[in-house]
Amino acid sequence: MTALPGQLIALSPLVARVLAPNPSPFTNTGTQTHLVGTSDLAVIDPGPDSPEHLAALLAAIGGRPVRAILATHTHRDHSPLAGALAAETGAPILGCAPLALAMGGRADAAFDSDYAPDHVLAEGDEVQGAGWTLTAIATPGHTSNHLAFALPEERALLSGDHVMGWSTTVVAPPDGDMGAYMASLDKLLGRDDAIYYPAHGDPVANPQRYVRHLLGHRQLREGQIARRLDEGAHAVPALVAAMYVGLDPRLERAAQGSVLAHLLDMEKRGLVVREGETWRRV
Repeated sequence: MTALPGQLIALSPLVARVLAPNPSPFTNTGTQTHLVGTSDLAVIDPGPDSPEHLAALLAAIGGRPVRAILATHTHRDHSPLAGALAAETGAPILGCAPLALAMGGRADAAFDSDYAPDHVLAEGDEVQGAGWTLTAIATPGHTSNHLAFALPEERALLSGDHVMGWSTTVVAPPDGDMGAYMASLDKLLGRDDAIYYPAHGDPVANPQRYVRHLLGHRQLREGQIARRLDEGAHAVPALVAAMYVGLDPRLERAAQGSVLAHLLDMEKRGLVVREGETWRRV
């Protein structure tokens, strides 16, 4: 579903999206803000601090009441526009908890330290409008504060960055947690969603099959790491160089973060130990 920044694209009777003008190696064509509802709306992931995107969202809203502005998490491509959109619409800012960390080691977008929700949603909390309900689903892993939002009227899940339609998700310490990410994927397997609407990439049809694929991909990565460490101790950059042949240099730090997340999870499970900058099998 090709779209231009600012263009309103209807995805279903209740869901539409507007693409923000922030393409990058980490965002694909950009962050997708989703509008849920018809006569009144919820806005999910308002996006980066962009006057152009704010104008596009206000045009898409078209004067309809906005019941809530929801953030799946607080990376700078997802939540910064919430304040300006709230000021224009009078809607409350709801969704994930605020989170601000010293992010010197992060490879993906930094956190939005200015995010200030009017109310934090927890697992099972609901937001309702005319003919729609959004239920918060805690999905930590990509970030510790990540939420997805279920739309039961259409058996849909607004999956944020937990499951994306174009690439695997970046899971990088200090806040990204591979064990939590895998557990959150397992959690989604127990649901009956028919479609996912991610913040990046196309909708995901047959989502349970795709989630199983994501779990398998991460398990294969862990197996690669284990086999390398069976040969001897390695530092993270050496593991990345061996495992990600032909990697875009712009994504090298993200790959290092992903491998480190795997190693930290394996360490918790007693499979590896760290010795300075290197890791070895137990």
